[in-house]
Amino acid sequence: MTSIREQLEQREFGMLAPQAAKSAASRGRQSEEDEDPIRPAFQRDRDRVIHCKAFRRLKHKTQVFFAPTGDHYRTRLTHTLEVSQIARSIAKVLRLHEELTEAIALGHDLGHTPFGHAGERVLNELIPGGFNHYEQSLRIVDVLENERQGLNLTWEVRDGIARHSKGKSGMPVGADPEHRSSTIEGQIARVADIIAYVNHDIDDAVRAGILREEDLPTSRVTVLGNSSSERIGRMVTDVVVETLAGGLTEIRMSEPMLEATVGLRSFLFEAVYENEEATSEFRKAGGILGGLWERVRKDPEPFVDPRTLEEEGLDPAVCDFLAGMTDRYAVSLYEQLFIPKPWARQ
Repeated sequence: MTSIREQLEQREFGMLAPQAAKSAASRGRQSEEDEDPIRPAFQRDRDRVIHCKAFRRLKHKTQVFFAPTGDHYRTRLTHTLEVSQIARSIAKVLRLHEELTEAIALGHDLGHTPFGHAGERVLNELIPGGFNHYEQSLRIVDVLENERQGLNLTWEVRDGIARHSKGKSGMPVGADPEHRSSTIEGQIARVADIIAYVNHDIDDAVRAGILREEDLPTSRVTVLGNSSSERIGRMVTDVVVETLAGGLTEIRMSEPMLEATVGLRSFLFEAVYENEEATSEFRKAGGILGGLWERVRKDPEPFVDPRTLEEEGLDPAVCDFLAGMTDRYAVSLYEQLFIPKPWARQ
């Protein structure tokens, strides 16, 4: 008698597009384990990501604006949820694997540092060999979570997490095979990431008074739309139409839509991400991480994981400790270690 999981796995072959990843055809996990009686592999991975500690810490990690006091600014967690929603919408229409797409989208930023991309730049300068958040995301799911046993995710989810990043100048679609996910679902997470952040970062920048809607480049808005919802709708529709026209061989965007999207991102880097007013606090954040790096390296035992220290050495252990911090924990620890407390005689 077949299990509920096996019935769901067989249903995928009938319901999903031929190009979609299938749970039963996964390339497997790093360590063998018994299958779940009711959940196929990719659904199980999605659940593991949601329940891990690194995912919960995203709620107190910066997206663009450091420690915003307003209730409606994005954090790294809400960004991740918006990426997941967009990615799953695209996957559903294309009849691709929604749970695989969602698992990759939810896990893509687990390794992000405190203080957003500014924190990542600081760690990249401090740590021998450099630092990339996507590599740290993979390290979290492979090694650090679950008391250094990792989450033991499937190869397809790990591949999507490791290859989602585009950087400042990378393309959301059309990357060479070496730098893009091996599954179409992973490629969806990559393009959903930029669709999400170029739109919600505009919303946050307008809310913060850094940007006005009328400041957006007319040539880009004409193609993409005048509001966040209109832009997201046009971008998602374009991805779906172009990908279907290409026979679902890879995720695609039309040339005008791709040019407008990348152009809007370039505008945001100049107007928001590298804006003097918006980034002024990040210089202080860099000092916090630099100070903590030096302090913890001098006396690591009270702070870092002892097994990492013993097995991998000082720098990886301190890197894991700093990269895993939330913004507020980094600030609190810095105050505890470096800011004198008022003395009072007992």
